[in-house]
Amino acid sequence: MELSKQNAVVVGGGSGMGEAIALGLAAEGATVVVAGRRQAKLDEVATQADGTLLTHTVDVSDRDSVKTLFDWVSKRLGQLHLLVNCAGANVPKRSMSELAPNDWDKLMAINATGAFNCMHYALPLMRPHKTGLVINISSTSGKRAAPLGGVAYNASKFAMAALGTSANEDERENGIRVTTIFPGEVDTPILSKRPVPPSAEHRAKILKPGDIADIAVAIAKLPPLAHVPELVIKPIGQSFI
Repeated sequence: MELSKQNAVVVGGGSGMGEAIALGLAAEGATVVVAGRRQAKLDEVATQADGTLLTHTVDVSDRDSVKTLFDWVSKRLGQLHLLVNCAGANVPKRSMSELAPNDWDKLMAINATGAFNCMHYALPLMRPHKTGLVINISSTSGKRAAPLGGVAYNASKFAMAALGTSANEDERENGIRVTTIFPGEVDTPILSKRPVPPSAEHRAKILKPGDIADIAVAIAKLPPLAHVPELVIKPIGQSFI
């Protein structure tokens, strides 16, 4: 499907996978709104696309902020065809014995509730024209609760996956598809939040944001009757047991 007449919102698009996805969609001709917390980062992304990207700040954990974003999208673009939820966070102290309750709340608010907030306000812009696609960028931590991700991150990513599955069943009659992508290790800024940040050698052996963007764009280009419920993509050297 051609994306030249598609309107897309990429949340968490100021860096990493979200940035790559926004640029990939724009390169295919989509009208893309890239949203995130820091305007300066959004401006840097827009510059890479020769200014063709639209930008808007948003804090996905703040429901009023999310509503403001999609009210603006409705006035500026009218219809919405594609939402990509890519906002995510983690903390260094992530084991059960170290995890602070406030950090649990923070990660659930951003990674799980943030995705819900965006879908809550985006889906009404898709339902009237009976077509739409939501791509939620989860993590293999939402499939296998390994210690690497940590207690709160794992739980939030499992919640995001369940949100996508449930919403897809509810919205099928409206022609709306929800896809959850579960990336393994990807060389993005979030890796610096690990208790021991990975070395340059390790980063060289894992996925790059462009790998995830290629998959997301390919899914977006499928015809409206084709649905990819879930997709796992990981580096060949990463275990998935």
